[in-house]
Amino acid sequence: MEIFGVDIGGSGIKGAPVDLERGDLAEERYKVLTPHPATPDAVADGVKEVVDHFGAEPSCLGITFPGVVTGGATVRTAANVDKSWVDVDARALLSAKLDGLPVTILNDADAAGVAEMQFGAGRDRKGTVLLLTFGTGIGSALFSDGVLVPNTELGHLELHGHDAEKRASTKAREDEDLSWEHWAKRVTKYLAHVEMLFSPELFIIGGGISRKADKFVPLIEGIKAEIVPAQLQNNAGIVGAAMSASRGLTG
Repeated sequence: MEIFGVDIGGSGIKGAPVDLERGDLAEERYKVLTPHPATPDAVADGVKEVVDHFGAEPSCLGITFPGVVTGGATVRTAANVDKSWVDVDARALLSAKLDGLPVTILNDADAAGVAEMQFGAGRDRKGTVLLLTFGTGIGSALFSDGVLVPNTELGHLELHGHDAEKRASTKAREDEDLSWEHWAKRVTKYLAHVEMLFSPELFIIGGGISRKADKFVPLIEGIKAEIVPAQLQNNAGIVGAAMSASRGLTG
């Protein structure tokens, strides 16, 4: 029984079958560029292309979405994809595009957090843990004693008059050609603000940038919580999506 995970991001759509015993990809992931504009039908076509690439129909599919998803189906926010996603039943849309395949939908950072708490940097950690994914935007997954508080979307907190992710995301670093030192100062201000609100014991830094944690995490100062890179790095969303789909199968 193959269970797939697909991670929809602002710049790419990537997926793979997942080995849920190991908490890792069963095959090398396949990625396509996120279409622009990233409308529901266009993104659904991208998801189908990723799934079809592997040539085997999965028993079920978990899909992440870069925004708030309520009731396991309905998109409520769409900061980094086309606004026409808002109020769409993403589960029904994507299941129909995939010939009725059972689909589970959840927030992208929540999926990454679920995987990191089970198999990665958050394993066996109690108290308040906050995973933050830095990429096109900033995603967040908040856990209290291992239990997810879904759809926190803390990248949209206002910081110094700006949406925080507009200043401290990986995209902001690249668009403004910021040095690691300059960007780390912005990240520090953001983490300090989040720490003031939630007092986590642990920050897990996820997203593709986690591969380069040594370039900026040592530059972050004055934060009381422990700061560690995500162990599953940019595959965490795929793994967490597949985990969620599997749980849906087993009830």
